[in-house]
Amino acid sequence: VLPRRAYHKTTHSFHRFYRHPNLLKAGPEQVTPVAPEQVWVADITYLPARSGPLYLSLVTDAYSRKIVGHHVHEGMHAESVAMAFKKALKQRRGSGELIHHSDRGVQYCSGLYQSLHERYGVKCSMTDGYDCYQNALAERVNGVLKGELLLQSPQDLTQAREMVREAVDIYNAERPHHALKYRTPDAVHKGF
Repeated sequence: VLPRRAYHKTTHSFHRFYRHPNLLKAGPEQVTPVAPEQVWVADITYLPARSGPLYLSLVTDAYSRKIVGHHVHEGMHAESVAMAFKKALKQRRGSGELIHHSDRGVQYCSGLYQSLHERYGVKCSMTDGYDCYQNALAERVNGVLKGELLLQSPQDLTQAREMVREAVDIYNAERPHHALKYRTPDAVHKGF
């Protein structure tokens, strides 16, 4: 039996905020990470809960595939989405140039989120259209978490946060990736 797919729109990209260019798009100016903490990708995904809709914000290292920041929240406010980015910044080890890539959602374009980029010297990159393939890695991580590790619906926010924390730990430390030559994200991230 195939699972029923639920589609919930988490990107509102019709807004007045500035949209940054796509630095990861194929072409002569394309940025490709060659080590951890050079490019982070971010996205928001819907988490069905019995108590009502919840959302999961993720920040993933594009080189190691490690989830470096996550936050489960009830609303889609910029403050809630920024928590995942703040957690990622807090655990960052390097000080080299870092690019943060996301869709053009209002949360990522907001003044609050952009002020974090400025404060920490992070370059901003955004999809230049409405094509999910321009943020494919972030979408893939969403799919793995929800399709392999978060198979039960949580009762409430507290349970969702615990379930996501456990799923992220398994994803980072135990789940090998074909793209990483069957190593785990933690192993690749720590290998540098």
